[in-house]
Amino acid sequence: MSSEATRELALDFASQIAPAGCIDIRRFFGGSALVQNGAQFGFVMKGTLYLRVDEAMRAEFEADGCEPFSYRAAGREVTVRRYYAVPARVIDDPALLHSYAERALHATPTPSHRLSDTILAVTPSG
Repeated sequence: MSSEATRELALDFASQIAPAGCIDIRRFFGGSALVQNGAQFGFVMKGTLYLRVDEAMRAEFEADGCEPFSYRAAGREVTVRRYYAVPARVIDDPALLHSYAERALHATPTPSHRLSDTILAVTPSG
């Protein structure tokens, strides 16, 4: 997916989540970040929407069979368990998507406050 297509998808999700202009779309590596008031609560990468999760959301997403964001770096798989792919049932329901985005925003530290429970899992791949 091209960076322009990723940006368009991020803009589409942002318009479903909040009134126009409330969410900034910024470049984020090979994707597009969703940012509100300086806090990145989600992003679109390779056509998938990921939202920031707290423990309760993580359990819900895992129960729906969703995976955390992961990527390969330096010959190993890196898993970022603070962002999960959004379940299809949530993406297909605008009210539910809005609710999950609100929850993700509440789970996101503001630029002046960092959460101490940030989890990164690094797993070597063979």
